[in-house]
Amino acid sequence: MNTDRTHRGRLVPPALVLAQITSLQLGSVVAKGAYDEVGATALAGMRLLFSAIIVCVLVRPRLSAMVGRQWRPTIALGAVFAAMNVAYFQAIEHLPIGVASTIELLGPVTLAVAMSRHWRDVVGALMALAGVLLLASPGSELPVTGLVFGVLAATCRALYVVLNRRVGSLFDDWGGLAVALAVGACLLTPVTAVTHGAAIARHPHLLLTGLLVTLLSSLIPYSLDMTALRRIDVRAFGILLAMSPAVGAGIGFVLLDEHITVRQGAAIALVIVAGAWSVKTADNRADRLPEEAATKQGAGTPAPGRSPGECTRSRCHRTERG
Repeated sequence: MNTDRTHRGRLVPPALVLAQITSLQLGSVVAKGAYDEVGATALAGMRLLFSAIIVCVLVRPRLSAMVGRQWRPTIALGAVFAAMNVAYFQAIEHLPIGVASTIELLGPVTLAVAMSRHWRDVVGALMALAGVLLLASPGSELPVTGLVFGVLAATCRALYVVLNRRVGSLFDDWGGLAVALAVGACLLTPVTAVTHGAAIARHPHLLLTGLLVTLLSSLIPYSLDMTALRRIDVRAFGILLAMSPAVGAGIGFVLLDEHITVRQGAAIALVIVAGAWSVKTADNRADRLPEEAATKQGAGTPAPGRSPGECTRSRCHRTERG
């Protein structure tokens, strides 16, 4: 019974991350469909502004109760939100969604390699890294602008993972996320108003598009991220994000008719295999931990039904020799 419950509990974080990825990629599809009327920066700005308003209204963070050690990572997370939104939306303007997601994954993968303490994790992370580099290497025929924004998004994504986990550990509720989104909105909204305010005024229906993008690309994913990061460590989270390119490529193909070349497909496949490998090895280690603990307990503590005064034969021999 306990084993079944443990197994089901182990499936919760991957399910949360998969739901986050699916929602985020659907939001990317909605955003990309509006690029004929408004630019990527405008959608990024609306996304952050609406996210901040909705979350702050629902959570009502108490700013007066926040202390210095909470403010610093929260403000940093807000700045990362602003940069990450702009970089990713610019990347998908020049690249297929599956390719942009693969390059963005470079950040969490690099983070996973840096934090890994087991050679099997390094193997999985390096496979994912090879897939990402295959996309960006010479001859890939991908626009340099898209690659640059993709790498910037990858850097921001790695910082986001670290800071999101840090902020989540400093708050008992969603107050940290609400303040971070507000900080990001304060940084990005003025830029959006100056650069794309006129276009939004000419096409007010874009506000509804921005709201839908907010729900799919921000509110749902960020909430699922923080929930997942409270259950698993940063390394495991980064590995699970390896599912993102496959989901992005599939959604882009079905909804936007974005075709993937053989080379791009091979790169995405490398990333997927790396994710499966890493999750499998981590799962095997988790299965061995109870067995190793039981073995150690059996060697150092009395077995059920044996009195504390009794000892194993090897321990008795050592006592007699002493």
